[in-house]
Amino acid sequence: MTERLAADTAGLDRAAELLANGDLVAFPTETVYGLGADARQGAAVARIYEAKGRPSFNPLIVHVADLAMAERYGCLSPEAWGLADAFWPGPLTLVVPIAEGSGLSELVTAGLSTIGLRVPRGETAQALLRRFDGPVAAPSANLSGKISPTRAEHVLDGLEGRIGAVLDGGAAEVGVESTIIGCYDTPRLLRPGGLPTEIIEAALGRPLAHAPEANTPNAPGQLPSHYAPDAPVRLNVTEPGEAECLIGFGPDAPHDCLNLSVSGDLVEAAANLFEYLRKADASGRRIAVSPVPDHGLGRAINDRLARAAAPR
Repeated sequence: MTERLAADTAGLDRAAELLANGDLVAFPTETVYGLGADARQGAAVARIYEAKGRPSFNPLIVHVADLAMAERYGCLSPEAWGLADAFWPGPLTLVVPIAEGSGLSELVTAGLSTIGLRVPRGETAQALLRRFDGPVAAPSANLSGKISPTRAEHVLDGLEGRIGAVLDGGAAEVGVESTIIGCYDTPRLLRPGGLPTEIIEAALGRPLAHAPEANTPNAPGQLPSHYAPDAPVRLNVTEPGEAECLIGFGPDAPHDCLNLSVSGDLVEAAANLFEYLRKADASGRRIAVSPVPDHGLGRAINDRLARAAAPR
């Protein structure tokens, strides 16, 4: 049975103890809930793949408490260091060469020579990482390919009985996963996410390169079908059918739909995205989604929607 832990001293201590013992603990970050395991224990990391039904060629992000800890596990170029200094803690993952003698399980990297590192924002995630004092591999805490969880109950919907515990820290603030930037050569966008790429490019002083198509992922969230509900999804819908549940956006959307943001606020829309996909899926109808502007956080929203609607 999966323990549900409060985000208090006793709950945090218990969560750190479970991680040290090789168990899986779901915990909240500012983006979504992650499914954590000690990134140095191969058996613990293998349990992540088993619990999620995740392909073993899909690498994992390692969460650490601060930049100093990140430098134990990855080799940060000056540009990577600058981005880390500017945006950590926060919804940014940097893929960098693995540090020699890192001690990380090869299962974390799926056999690659790079590692995705992130310092999450948020009191609960920070408290857990500092108590544990080690690297925590943590993809989203859901069955592979399904809708990412933004609340503890979402985690339990898919993973009850499959993991040791979930640390309940309330709703995730951002609602979509981190932006992933490859920093092993020219900085390149590997996945849009909770930190808009325009802000990253402004910090770099130049545009990001884009990742070429690869046969296997070099970062999480690159599979064509991902974040998917059970029901079929139709995008950029202006006139939904009678048999469809509409997820709308903006003031012109029908008043009775699931509106990501009545005011057209992309931050609010990102925070609501996965929860509204779950609600629409529970309706038992096909899902239709109104157009969402493709700038700022809208790029991350549209990326997730495209993968949710992809052939399975």
